[in-house]
Amino acid sequence: MSLPLHLPDWLLGQTLLQRLFTWSFLISLLVSGIRLAVPVLLAVLGEVITQRSGILNLGLEGILLMGSLAGFATTYHLEQAGVIGAAWMGLGAGILAGMAMGAVMALLAVWLRADQVVAGVTLVLLGQGLSTYLFRQLLPNSNVRVTGLAPWPVPGLAGIPGVGTVLFNHDPMVYLSGLLVPACWLLLFRTQFGRSLRAVGENPAAAETSGISVERTRWLALLIGSALAGLGGAVLTVVQLRLFAEGITAGRGWIAVALVFFARWHPGQALLGSLLFGVADALQFRIQALGSQQFPYEFLLMLPYLLTLAVLWRKGKQVEAPAALGIPYLRGQR
Repeated sequence: MSLPLHLPDWLLGQTLLQRLFTWSFLISLLVSGIRLAVPVLLAVLGEVITQRSGILNLGLEGILLMGSLAGFATTYHLEQAGVIGAAWMGLGAGILAGMAMGAVMALLAVWLRADQVVAGVTLVLLGQGLSTYLFRQLLPNSNVRVTGLAPWPVPGLAGIPGVGTVLFNHDPMVYLSGLLVPACWLLLFRTQFGRSLRAVGENPAAAETSGISVERTRWLALLIGSALAGLGGAVLTVVQLRLFAEGITAGRGWIAVALVFFARWHPGQALLGSLLFGVADALQFRIQALGSQQFPYEFLLMLPYLLTLAVLWRKGKQVEAPAALGIPYLRGQR
């Protein structure tokens, strides 16, 4: 069914656009876009929490890779053993792997007070190398797959035409990720820990004078943020792709860092930015699936990243980062 749009004759003459402007295509695009946004959204939420404490964690790509491998390898071996709930245990393994990587970052950036940019790049290289090595040791070959999680249609809502398909017929991690957005907002703006976290990110010396432990707060922020990023990596391989390959995150960690600036360190805007990336990613997959020769596939692969950069450039001039972001803190420093 074609959309009731009055397009110019020259535009209607383009076969690709005719196939794009249909209800079925747009609905499938939105459904895929929401699903593809989940790993990035989890990483962005984690980085919002981390950067609010004053730590610039550029190691998200490495954390996502380790979370994705830990989640997939755990799920695969448990499924082979016939364990019920293997996918959920795999997601838990992704969280633990993310926390382990976050502890490495905390050791470098908080305890040793290393340059946070260098520490983050080191974490990326560690994640890339370690995930590749462990992948070859833990899995029999690159063709193994897992069952993952089945969709959970919401009773009474999934049957609504259009809206039900788009919003209420997803796997459980989509719903959980949606709930994590207000949960992160409550954590940051309605809890004592959140107030301490933001105080440390703005003025660690004043926070320390008030009795807040800067080191402990930043450690906790890194562990929480990295746990969410590790979960995002596990969702990518366990729930969505159901396979693992070297470099499978394809730069999503770097996109997540950029979207934190777009979101202005706010969970609600993080959701918007992640959805934009997810829809753009889904669009390039859909156009390739249509078999169109009008656009080089290399351009289509770049599409979600180009859109993210364009939005970031548009919003970049309005950004006001936490005052102490990226600055190592020495106790007693003013």
